[in-house]
Amino acid sequence: MNLLSRIVVAVVALPIVLGLVYLGGWWLFGIAAVAAAIALHEYTTMMRRFRPILLAGYLGVLAMLLGALLGGVEWLLGGFLLAIALTFVLHLVAETRQPPTVAIGATLVGVALIGFGIAHLILIREAVERGRLALFAVLLADFAANTLAFFVGRLLGRHKLAPTMSPGKTWEGFVAGTAAAVAVAFFAFYEDRGSYLPIWQALLLGAVVALAGALGDLFESALKREVGIKDTGRLLGGHGGVLDRIDSLLWAGPAAFFTLLALGYG
Repeated sequence: MNLLSRIVVAVVALPIVLGLVYLGGWWLFGIAAVAAAIALHEYTTMMRRFRPILLAGYLGVLAMLLGALLGGVEWLLGGFLLAIALTFVLHLVAETRQPPTVAIGATLVGVALIGFGIAHLILIREAVERGRLALFAVLLADFAANTLAFFVGRLLGRHKLAPTMSPGKTWEGFVAGTAAAVAVAFFAFYEDRGSYLPIWQALLLGAVVALAGALGDLFESALKREVGIKDTGRLLGGHGGVLDRIDSLLWAGPAAFFTLLALGYG
């Protein structure tokens, strides 16, 4: 039943997401804002014992997404600086017994993780040459990596990738997921290899997405282990919560964006 719910969610959600990516602009911002709000809710619920400053988190992430859409990287950073200021000011007036380093730190980790992660997906679409194609490739490469890693890990996995942090992840799954991400990037850019990403750059981008995505997955696993939970929510059935579904993208998005910039496509 858990596997069936995973398949159903993927079949329904993936075309919707890709359709809004195709439209871009405020359409993409809309789904990004909804995903960010739900993910931040799941994060603050998960970290509630540290008393994160909720209003500062929501306003900060919103400012970062708007900054990415309207002004690029500079405004995105401005949104994060606003989040820092808001978190400090609202902590001053909040009635919490947590020390500032704990409450402010817990808030800003969530803001940085979700805000930067999702905002860089917007930046890929809006600020990178052929951004629509690039974001399609990043999303599909990440999806393929997660899917292959899951199935190969369950069927063939014998060697634990991070046994104390995430016992379910295996090296076999990671290798299969990386191969899947590289293959998706190869085929996504193959037709345009003479005018956009040559083959070696496409392969590099796929590998970057796979590696960064695996780190993002492990990072969220570390947070969940810290608070003793398995999933951040139940909204997406077998996938868990929204944060569980996008944890790899929150690292893969920024990594892919700066890889594309380094290759000269910004």
